[in-house]
Amino acid sequence: MQINPLHPLFAAEITGLDTSAPVTPQTVEAVEAAMAQHAVCVVRDASLNDEDQIRFSRAFGEIEMPPGAEASRRPGVAKELFDVTNLDAKGEIAPSMMDAKTQGILEGFHTDSPFNTLPTKWSLLLGHVVPPVGANTNYIDMRAVYADLPEATKTRIENLVAVHDLFGAFDRRGVKFGTDEMRKQFKSVAHPLVRTSAGGRKALYLGWHAVRVEGLAEDEGCALIDELYAFATQDKYIYSHKWRQGDLVIWDNRCTMHAATPYERDRYKRDCRRTTLYEFGSEPSGEDAVTAAA
Repeated sequence: MQINPLHPLFAAEITGLDTSAPVTPQTVEAVEAAMAQHAVCVVRDASLNDEDQIRFSRAFGEIEMPPGAEASRRPGVAKELFDVTNLDAKGEIAPSMMDAKTQGILEGFHTDSPFNTLPTKWSLLLGHVVPPVGANTNYIDMRAVYADLPEATKTRIENLVAVHDLFGAFDRRGVKFGTDEMRKQFKSVAHPLVRTSAGGRKALYLGWHAVRVEGLAEDEGCALIDELYAFATQDKYIYSHKWRQGDLVIWDNRCTMHAATPYERDRYKRDCRRTTLYEFGSEPSGEDAVTAAA
């Protein structure tokens, strides 16, 4: 394995790692150490076999199962994988089901599965087919963001808890989103604004899905969230990943945010598949398995 930095603050490229091979304790130790340091790691030329991705992922934690009925899944995509694609069951480009405003909200900076009662460790997204233009994924190192916050702000937010609410976040932006069934599945969850990352550094935990702060008036809480979000999304904190086929991008949801960028979805095919890992706990079923696939 070779590890090469991709950004002055975080993110690294890993070459020479065969994800189709048995995962040894030495591999686990090396990847865990790289993630603790860099928070985002790009494994080049990963196996495009679903079972290899699942087996490799499970070496680092329990897999969070995607929601939805089996009948609605794309044929050939393993049930453990979130299907991040614009393709239909026949492999052709499907018309978008979302208007531009809704799509734009979903492309804001976020973490995966903030609506889970079980915490989320890493996401591992594998590029099978990637557009030649656009569709970058942008990442932010929330450890670096926290380190640069004014001391007065750090003191203010140290023990605060933010509420993450998918539907409240859409309502706040003037969009009615989701069905009654989705509202039963994706519930409001509170998370500390400040977490300690795997590498021991404090990180801001945020996303467009944060809607209020416990113990603060609604206006004050919203203003604080907006202030922190604006600070975090400065260009200097962003690594923009240009996808290649076979890239397996691993990111730590506990200390990063990420955002999709637009592409000509009616012109170019995109087929990416994601596993997401719990920080602790076992693979659940039923309602506890439901997550936000944003």
